[in-house]
Amino acid sequence: MPETASHQAPPSSVRRIIVASLIGTSLEWYDFFIYGTASALVFNKVFFPDFEPLVGTLLAFATYAVGFVARPLGGVVFGHFGDKVGRKNVLVITLLLMGTSTFLVGLMPTYAAIGVWAPILLVVLRFVQGLGLGGEWGGAVLMTLESGDAKRRGLNASWPQLGVPLGLLLANGVLSLMAALTSEAAFQSWGWRVAFLLSGVLVLVGLWIRLSIQESPLFQKVEDRDTKAQAPIVEVLRRYPRRVLLALGARVGVDVAFYSFVLFITTYVTTYLDLPDSYALNATLIAASVQVVLIPAFGHLSDRIGRRPVYLFGAIGAAGWIFAFFALLDTGRFVLITLAAVVALAFHAAMYGPQASFIAEMFPTEVRYSGASMGYQLAGILGGAVAPVVSVWLLDRYDTSLVVSAYVVAMLALTAVCVWLAPETSHIDLDAESADSRTGRIGAGV
Repeated sequence: MPETASHQAPPSSVRRIIVASLIGTSLEWYDFFIYGTASALVFNKVFFPDFEPLVGTLLAFATYAVGFVARPLGGVVFGHFGDKVGRKNVLVITLLLMGTSTFLVGLMPTYAAIGVWAPILLVVLRFVQGLGLGGEWGGAVLMTLESGDAKRRGLNASWPQLGVPLGLLLANGVLSLMAALTSEAAFQSWGWRVAFLLSGVLVLVGLWIRLSIQESPLFQKVEDRDTKAQAPIVEVLRRYPRRVLLALGARVGVDVAFYSFVLFITTYVTTYLDLPDSYALNATLIAASVQVVLIPAFGHLSDRIGRRPVYLFGAIGAAGWIFAFFALLDTGRFVLITLAAVVALAFHAAMYGPQASFIAEMFPTEVRYSGASMGYQLAGILGGAVAPVVSVWLLDRYDTSLVVSAYVVAMLALTAVCVWLAPETSHIDLDAESADSRTGRIGAGV
């Protein structure tokens, strides 16, 4: 039986929830991406000045990876509270954590000022960033997924996913603007800090909007029935371990491909090819703009033909394109570098659009925040955390992009297999699945 209208928020409320989730995730990803881009452009010189450029970049990316290590912990902690006290309350806390830590990075003293304490403090603030983002994704996705029309779950859940390209656009746009307005010395000294300090203002806007929305109707129904899980994370591990592993595998290749396309491109173009910073930054900005249209389009398509076909199209396409991607970068021509990035992120959008609903729908309402966050964020360690580090190391070791391409293809192959093995979730009744979980009719890990 399909989910009834009584389980849905009014259309005006759904729109407000979508806007609040989209703005919040955009701000969170803005915070996350300015760190990544600054790692490639600035942190290697400001916080690791005594090393060779590529080695300094490797160390900067290592601090960047700390955020991914913290994300599963954030997913577990905030997933637990999201399933216990509600999605909305947790989203306010995660936004505050992320914004405060990012603002403080903008005030950080350099290695020249306080020595080794500079990178240590940088790691601590990056860890807090990761905690916030780890709890953010699940809540934002579930608020949109659980509030709207059951036939539009793929589209609705794809809106928070737009936070990635919008955050990337905002982060790279601000850094590009500061680089254009300041000399290279001024940018290295203080220009990069402006992007981090802006986070304080943006977070206040996000909090004002998030505090105005209502709780998810499906979670509210679970709360009214008094059927919340006593220990959500334990329930997930006991009853749905296979689903967690499939969610992890479905996510990991997407992560590796994305960070190769939008982050490693900066290192490759500027450090390896010795081209201007603006080539990689502007190409990524253009490609991210295209994603803003494609992510909801593929999310909507997954409502019509299913999550898995759309997801597999993106995975197979990205695996094939990675070789052309580096070949186009090697030309050194801005137009072709932009083409490489646009097509790459188009294939990524085909995976990322249906990804939120695909993973979230694997779990019943009582443990959905914990289950979806665990699978999604654990993949971040194996994917986004290590992808830039592994890619830089492979390039330094073998001096060819072919080994980086092979690494990306291997991870995308793992994703394709997991998506193929996972159940199609586009037509399930989330409320009925929640009822089945209470009566034990959903098998463990099915």
